Amino acid sequence: MLRSLMGAQKCWSLIRTRNLMEFAPKQAPAFFAKSRRHYSPPTHIKQSEPANDSGTMGEIKEGMMQRLGLEHGYHALPKSREQLLKYTPKLEDLPPRAMQDSFTTAILPLSKDRTLQDKYVSYLGNVRFGRLLEDMDLFAAWCCHKHLVLPNLPEGVHLPYTFVTILVDRIDFTNVLASGTEDIRLSGHVSWVGTSSIEVVVWLEQMVDGRYQKITRALFLMAARNATNTGPSPVNPLQPANEEEKVILAGGADRKKKRQILSAQSIFKVEPNDPEQTLMYELYKRTTPTNTLELNKRILPPNCRWMEDSFQMSTIPSFPEHRNHHNRVFGGFLMRSALEISWAAAYLYCKTRPKLEHISDISFKKPISVDSFIKMTAYVVYTKDNYVQIMTVADVLDTQTGNQVTTNTFYYTFSSPDTVTEVLPRSYHETMWYIQGRRKFEASRTPA
Repeated sequence: MLRSLMGAQKCWSLIRTRNLMEFAPKQAPAFFAKSRRHYSPPTHIKQSEPANDSGTMGEIKEGMMQRLGLEHGYHALPKSREQLLKYTPKLEDLPPRAMQDSFTTAILPLSKDRTLQDKYVSYLGNVRFGRLLEDMDLFAAWCCHKHLVLPNLPEGVHLPYTFVTILVDRIDFTNVLASGTEDIRLSGHVSWVGTSSIEVVVWLEQMVDGRYQKITRALFLMAARNATNTGPSPVNPLQPANEEEKVILAGGADRKKKRQILSAQSIFKVEPNDPEQTLMYELYKRTTPTNTLELNKRILPPNCRWMEDSFQMSTIPSFPEHRNHHNRVFGGFLMRSALEISWAAAYLYCKTRPKLEHISDISFKKPISVDSFIKMTAYVVYTKDNYVQIMTVADVLDTQTGNQVTTNTFYYTFSSPDTVTEVLPRSYHETMWYIQGRRKFEASRTPA
């Protein structure tokens, strides 16, 4: 095992420089430069005070279990937390908090922990981004813990809260290829709050050439629930401490409004707009023969592929190791699984190793029981130049009836070193997915 790890390190040192050039997109998305305005240097909060050090991710997990009163080991029926419901606070009893209060950091000690390296490293020596998504999801919940202050909670009583991930708004990636043998620092803080919802910004950095380089940044929207996860719970209001925090707080409110507008205008709820309908007609003309009126007769233009032939699917049984404390599947596990099959779909479509550019709109519609079978299907729904847009759908399968219910959708933008084969829809249903993929791709090219 050690010899294999040393080989991976050697391989990484030889190919790292080449990969930085080889896998860079032909035209870098504008958001990489523009989205750093308020998030790039972590010390922007209050301009001077450093973040609170929370230790390693392992220590954070233990700390959260202690605060919530959870025990190690699997139980088919989780320990009841009903006794904590009476400690659910009222909103007026919660003092305001500043962003600095939740501003914290944690370390993934990849440089020292060889067991952890085996879990996180890819065959090229890079870090598996899917593993990092799991940690970012957990870290976002930890930032929520740091934000909470309950003045009336008796000493020794466990926290009467549960935090669940509602959605991940967007995740942007830089051109830094994270090494699997160097420590990674997670940083984050609460950036906006509602009555019972919390937006958390999380970013990852790794030491490169003596200074921390940004790997990615993500926005998580979390819901504060009561101890039994049966209803919402209020959270401390957020009071900006300076002009920078006012800008960030206003940005969170703007993003909420934008999410509501986009949800109302979803292609799955309202008809396509006029330019999109024109595009649909152009697609029809390109794929319909001119020498016959035969019903449903379609032709595939040169250098194109049908969408129906451009997907990958996997059925995943879930296990207790993938659970949260309510015996539901951990959201981070779903994000990792979806990313890995999406990456495989992009790789097989491009016929070369793709680079992950952007993740948008990861939504969690329904909780998944820990004994479920999860079907992940990654579809190539849109292409442009050297970019591939993937839509991945997670369905829960009913083992008795065979029925399936969609619980999550994920959207990923990948780039290839070369121009990719154009994907085309063959049916009206696929055309709607094509339009949706086009919207997501164009949104990924705009700053946060």
